[in-house]
Amino acid sequence: MKRFLLLSILCLLTVVVAACGKEKQNPYNIQVQPFTYVDQEGQALSLEDLKNKVWVADFIFTYCTTVCPTMTMNMANLQKKLKAAGVDAELVSFSVDPERDDPAALKSYLSKFDADFTNWHALTGYTFEEIKTFVLKSFKSTINKDTATDQVIHGTAFYLVDQSGTVVAKYDGMTDSTYDDIINDIKILAKQ
Repeated sequence: MKRFLLLSILCLLTVVVAACGKEKQNPYNIQVQPFTYVDQEGQALSLEDLKNKVWVADFIFTYCTTVCPTMTMNMANLQKKLKAAGVDAELVSFSVDPERDDPAALKSYLSKFDADFTNWHALTGYTFEEIKTFVLKSFKSTINKDTATDQVIHGTAFYLVDQSGTVVAKYDGMTDSTYDDIINDIKILAKQ
């Protein structure tokens, strides 16, 4: 019995030590589909333009009455914290209501949150079906029109995209508790 107990403890210790030496597995490894959309300035922005840059993406719309104001405020705060930390990253907000969100509407909306447009791009210039397919393929998330209202149902995550255009992490965009994690993960990507 003592021998069995000793062997069990040794096996358990082996598993613990092996687990401690492993790198954290990231469940995200999704390639962003190629795109060329229009930003808040009316200028084209493509996946190719973001090549060799780390970026954070989210999905919003300007008429949103629920989650978008909080997400956009959190993205604006993230932008300020990135700047204060001297961390270089692009921010990309895709409109999920492209029929109503033209470049001027997006610029006006983000301006309410003191967005700095030097590294924050709000994108439109596609159909609802195009963005729906893009979000599903590139971020494994869904969007749908709410048939009872004029709202669009969408996820509330921030997605970290590496220099090759691969989604590598997902964070809760509704809380301010993820800033440090995002900034640290961006710093790690910048060293690669």
